[in-house]
Amino acid sequence: MDFFNIHNIYNVVAHFFSIKSIFVHIPLGETGYDLSYIEAIGTIAGLLCIWLASQEKIINYLFGLINVSLFAVIFFQIQLYASLILQIFFFAANIYGWYAWSRVNEKKQVELKVRWLKPKQMLGVAAASIIFILIMAFNIDRIFGFMAKISFLALQGMGADITMPVLQPDAFPFWDSVMTVLSIVAMILMTRKHVENWLIWVLIDVISVVVYFYQGVLAMSLQYIILTGIALNGARLWINAAKNNKTEHNNAEAEQTESVNS
Repeated sequence: MDFFNIHNIYNVVAHFFSIKSIFVHIPLGETGYDLSYIEAIGTIAGLLCIWLASQEKIINYLFGLINVSLFAVIFFQIQLYASLILQIFFFAANIYGWYAWSRVNEKKQVELKVRWLKPKQMLGVAAASIIFILIMAFNIDRIFGFMAKISFLALQGMGADITMPVLQPDAFPFWDSVMTVLSIVAMILMTRKHVENWLIWVLIDVISVVVYFYQGVLAMSLQYIILTGIALNGARLWINAAKNNKTEHNNAEAEQTESVNS
């Protein structure tokens, strides 16, 4: 059939990935919000990723890869090239997390267990986060401008017919810096199954709710309210899991010591 020729297939795919292909109009705010198919699926994939991660399901990384891939396409279309580069980082982090969570030791047991950072590690993460947040807050326009230029040149080198966008000064330099740096930190901690990642995600989500509400992007603000709930539940589950894992570890050490002494 003619419908299935390459040209028509290309048009169908292009139509799906276009942010102009509206799935539903959400009556929020003064003008409402047009939710595209690609954003709807990307958002659902993101919610599933976070929910499954809270359940320690390794398949969360599959939905994470779908989420960052679709949002990379969205950011490309709306010319947010710096955000596009961040999605590339999150794509790599999801690949690593999938690998790290699936590793087993010589006893065929999962190597990574949910646990807290050690006090020294926690101080190191906190200090590094504060330093990078401050550096970024005072240089955010230059940093995002540089990232956007790298992304633009790379895409142009691959043959993309694009023009360098005119970047406006960041409206919330400090809070955007906090969200950007902490998102990277939280993602890294999640790949290593540290409980603190959920506490950081809660902070990021709460800030996002306020920032998007203030900007009038009510649909995004609502999405982050949902994510806040999922992150709080994830924190609760992982805190309990870390407690149980520590108890099991202590019991195993006690049994090993007892067997050696006997």
